[in-house]
Amino acid sequence: MPTVSANGIEIEYDSTGDPADPTLLLVMGLGAQLVAWDDDLVKTLAGRGFHVIRYDNRDVGLSTHLDDFPVTREQMLDVGKRSQFRLPVDVPYSIADMADDAAALLDAIGIGRAHVAGVSMGGMIAQALAIGHPDKVLSLTSAMSTTGEKFVGMPTLSVLRLLARPSGTTLDEVVASELEMWRAIGTKHSFDPDVFVQRTTRAYNRAFDPAGVTRQTMAVLAAPSRAAGLRRLRIPTTVVHGTADHIVNVTGGIRTAWLVPGADLYLVRGYGHDLPYSARERFVGAIVSTCARARSGVGSARAGAGSV
Repeated sequence: MPTVSANGIEIEYDSTGDPADPTLLLVMGLGAQLVAWDDDLVKTLAGRGFHVIRYDNRDVGLSTHLDDFPVTREQMLDVGKRSQFRLPVDVPYSIADMADDAAALLDAIGIGRAHVAGVSMGGMIAQALAIGHPDKVLSLTSAMSTTGEKFVGMPTLSVLRLLARPSGTTLDEVVASELEMWRAIGTKHSFDPDVFVQRTTRAYNRAFDPAGVTRQTMAVLAAPSRAAGLRRLRIPTTVVHGTADHIVNVTGGIRTAWLVPGADLYLVRGYGHDLPYSARERFVGAIVSTCARARSGVGSARAGAGSV
């Protein structure tokens, strides 16, 4: 996989499909590496006519890790408490900085504009990219994400407790911790522990940096509301959210779609904070239809929430 210098850091990325096709930039969520985008999903999107780019966000995978900014979980929890009361916080970087990384990556590989799809924290980054770099984003698909407003998209108390505890350092400890977490936040009817063990092992062996994930978490907790920026967007936008998401409550998705003029909202009944195989075609369909609206120059009249 190639690496480029962009926005003052090194970014590891991967491309699939014909470079002559429209580019689709995939932005992954908290602590997740580019390999968290399922290979078959990426190939499916390439087969639908996209040049698919996935990359490691800063502080995960093989991109630059900001080791010059050591942090503790206590500092992270303090940021969370202070941000709830809109008190000043000091964090190594912001969601906007991560969006700047994405814009600089596109520049570095010679791509002027791209369709963008992000999940969870990746949806936040994708939103910030569309707001801060409107000349770079052709369409936006925001999945399992929220607006930065403190009254929507909040996790349940039980999930908050899981997020606050250390995940361990050995492979066995990390696998056990991840399994407990994903049993709590994943889609119940399609949860496959073997799949999660394989994915966690692959990610652990590729790069493991709990401090990097802590810094990313601080960026999420400190993120200001994107509501005003979302209201200004004038690009085809689709919001996808599972109704049983316990880490980013579905209200975050509903609010996102309400704020973006003309956004389509797809609520996936019974699904949690993941993209299981059973939801793949629906996610692909949402991206394809959003990109088609951009190509045709046709927006979407707000028609309320759909279900898939």
